[in-house]
Amino acid sequence: MTRLVIVVEKASDWSSYYPSVDVMSAMDYLRKPVGGDDERTHVINLCRSYKYLGTGYYVSLLAEARGHKVMPSVRTVNDLRRRSLYGLDIDDLNQKLTHFLPAGGRDTTDFGTLVYFGETAYPALQDLARQVFEMFPCPLLRIEFERDRVWQVSSIKPVGLHTLVDTQEDAFAEELDRFSRKLWRKPRARRQFRYDLAMLVDPKEQMPPSNKKALKSFVAAGRELGIEVDPIGKNDYQRLAEYDGLFIRETTASDNHTYRFAHRAEKEGMVVIDDPSSILRCTNKIYLNDLMVSRKLAVPRTEILYRDDSKGMKEVVARLGFPLVLKIPDGSFSRGVVKVEDEDALAHAASGLFQHSALLLAQEYVYTEFDWRIGVLNREPIYACKYYMSRGHWQIYNHGAKGTAKSGGFETIALKEAPAAVVKLALKATQPIGDGLYGVDLKQVGSKPVVIEVNDNPSIDAGVEDAYLGEELYLRVMREFLRRMERKRQGDGVR
Repeated sequence: MTRLVIVVEKASDWSSYYPSVDVMSAMDYLRKPVGGDDERTHVINLCRSYKYLGTGYYVSLLAEARGHKVMPSVRTVNDLRRRSLYGLDIDDLNQKLTHFLPAGGRDTTDFGTLVYFGETAYPALQDLARQVFEMFPCPLLRIEFERDRVWQVSSIKPVGLHTLVDTQEDAFAEELDRFSRKLWRKPRARRQFRYDLAMLVDPKEQMPPSNKKALKSFVAAGRELGIEVDPIGKNDYQRLAEYDGLFIRETTASDNHTYRFAHRAEKEGMVVIDDPSSILRCTNKIYLNDLMVSRKLAVPRTEILYRDDSKGMKEVVARLGFPLVLKIPDGSFSRGVVKVEDEDALAHAASGLFQHSALLLAQEYVYTEFDWRIGVLNREPIYACKYYMSRGHWQIYNHGAKGTAKSGGFETIALKEAPAAVVKLALKATQPIGDGLYGVDLKQVGSKPVVIEVNDNPSIDAGVEDAYLGEELYLRVMREFLRRMERKRQGDGVR
């Protein structure tokens, strides 16, 4: 079971609300430990101030020492004191705020809004309020804005419950009720599971990294090892505090919620795959190419194209020749990848791709019937696949096909049957990235393999990547989570 504890500095701070057994004073919390060994405790710290070495500070500090999940955490409290962390660049903020300025209209140079668990009374500022709450998870915040020529965030400050007026108390009570019901709505059977693992999925994603059957196999493998694997979605950001680990099974990107989930999980001290560093390193092909070249690992000949540099484009063509392949840096599943046969096709394709990125990769075209994919987990290979090109197409995925994207066939084999040079190069390619879960794509011409890219969050589909190992593949992934969570619990500091 999970216990909710709401800590207030003085009993009078809660006088406007219904009495609750979940509410206790800061001094009672500091003096008397709550929660048992089999009871997970979540603390909402509503002290008047989180000043360093003050009462509120110690509530969060001792909550963490007791193994309780607390909001705000000590890290959040410390971060809120560092203005450099919230010098946010907020696009179009001036236009959005115009309709909500206090009396004084356009002459107003400052404005503020309260944020209750990520919610605000101003719909136009809701996205901003949510982002601030995700960055600084704190029950009550006030965002102050100031305007010189454009609006900027001037401060983000915790607010004491005792400072609220009647209408604000009503808004806070509503959001507290909604937040606590959402965060702890699912009782957990702790008697049979040693650990809880959140698995981030999107049931509506057209090309997810794992199909439904594979997701069920991850859940089953976790249960076999004493891990409850709980599928969550992008709206469950604040539920992360419930879990011991995070397993991302959505297509990752550095500019969407998957990265925010990974970053938050890492800050919470959770075991996380994919970790945010791996996401950043793998989702940009320009970074990956430089990384492979700096490590002297074999890659196809590659050049960088720059927007508005027609001379440089001609020089690249002279060096690489035709056909060549253009890629946007952050494409996935063969999207944003175009093969061009001549200068006219190059100019047309580059013009379109430059709408999405200031830099593009131009790469020599290397023909093969299939690409190798070597799955790597914690610096060890776990599966080997051949992905064949889509019928009548030069890529594995044909996004130009009618309806959904079409893919070619596959062949999953024992690792010992894969060429040793391919497996060895795949392992070398993941070394500078991390010890997470990766899928290394390679081509082999003759006996020489080259790295095409390293994917974080690689595909593990039932009937494809598990075709050789079967359920053992899912168990291997879950065993690695178990190993890391056990060492984390023992205090060895391993991610």
